[in-house]
Amino acid sequence: MRCSVVAVGTELLLGQIVDTNSSWIGEQLAANGIDSLLQVKVGDNHQRIVDVVRSALVEADAVIMCGGLGPTHDDLTREAIAEVMGVELVLHDDIAQVIRDIFESRGRRMADNNLQQAMVPVGATVIHQTRGTAPGLMCPVGDKVIYAVPGVPHEMQDMMERAILPDLRARSGDTSVIASRVIRTWGESESGLNERLNPIIAQLEEVGNPTLAFLASGWEGIKVRLTAKGADSQQAHAVLDDWQAKVLDVVGDVVFGFDADNMESVVLNLLREQGLTLGLAESVTGGLVSGRLTSIPGASDVLRGSVVSYSSEVKFDLLDVPRGPVVSEDAAVAMAEGARRVLGADVALSLTGVAGPAEQDGQPVGTLCIAVAINGRATVSTTLRMPGQRDQMRQMSVISSLDFLRRQILFSSNAY
Repeated sequence: MRCSVVAVGTELLLGQIVDTNSSWIGEQLAANGIDSLLQVKVGDNHQRIVDVVRSALVEADAVIMCGGLGPTHDDLTREAIAEVMGVELVLHDDIAQVIRDIFESRGRRMADNNLQQAMVPVGATVIHQTRGTAPGLMCPVGDKVIYAVPGVPHEMQDMMERAILPDLRARSGDTSVIASRVIRTWGESESGLNERLNPIIAQLEEVGNPTLAFLASGWEGIKVRLTAKGADSQQAHAVLDDWQAKVLDVVGDVVFGFDADNMESVVLNLLREQGLTLGLAESVTGGLVSGRLTSIPGASDVLRGSVVSYSSEVKFDLLDVPRGPVVSEDAAVAMAEGARRVLGADVALSLTGVAGPAEQDGQPVGTLCIAVAINGRATVSTTLRMPGQRDQMRQMSVISSLDFLRRQILFSSNAY
């Protein structure tokens, strides 16, 4: 089964929006054993959309169109698909009523042009919307198919997982089950992971199942994805369990979680399991750590609060940091101990550093000083060198500091 992806929207060509949808779709196709032929972006021009889709269908068995299903004049995906199919668009009353109900439930007036989203090419199957107003479409073109999904990522992902991927698998005639396992790591470069896992990769190339891939994901860490095929789900997961154990034997020291885990959820769970509360003192990250932690439901039963001590005076006056250089391990230690006292927490994490553009306190851009204060233990600290420009440095500081905290919690639980 061969599939191409067409992302629709002039904003993509202008660089106003980064096309993360196509990369996500490509990843899902690979995980489901569907061959990706082409990914292309096209602006909001009816004829160009038609031409791109027709061209893609020459070699592909299926085309996934992403975007252009909204209610405005420049949302042209439905019209373009109808022309490729050689059919008319018709109003589906049931979809129109769903859209009316959504607006009514939100206490908002529905503009007449929202009914454009209820227009469907004759012969198409509707993918009902569960998260917004624009339904998706499955549109037959001879023995091939065009799928259309909204450009809003969470709406697109829901339709892909709920309707499109199962339909593609059914069309491919492959009755086997494909399952994936994501091993999440931090503390080793992508190339370093690859080098350490070379013996495992060589074995996998011989057996062919499962496959292994790397995905560097910024402050989400570096993911190692295993994808296995089996006659049923139990067999596929048995293969994953076997090879996951082999991967962990080699790189288990940098593994912090699996699948939907992220560093902040793992840290919160570790603290929760031990009945510990957490306080933060952030300087260089300006609240990014607390923002990531509070994005996890239930964080309030662990996180006491955060002192965003961006100003040196706040460090001195509120956290009792000794006057002097504020980018140092000594300052980080004082910040952590001050945060634990001020916030009444069992554990405190502090970060201070230099994001740029210039050095500070004799420390170069990229310097990160971290400290962890745990009740009953001596405060520990470290200094790291973060890569990249200002934003990247701050993001990498978040996951690096949380990983340092994670390791200290594990050490503490093992030591006592």
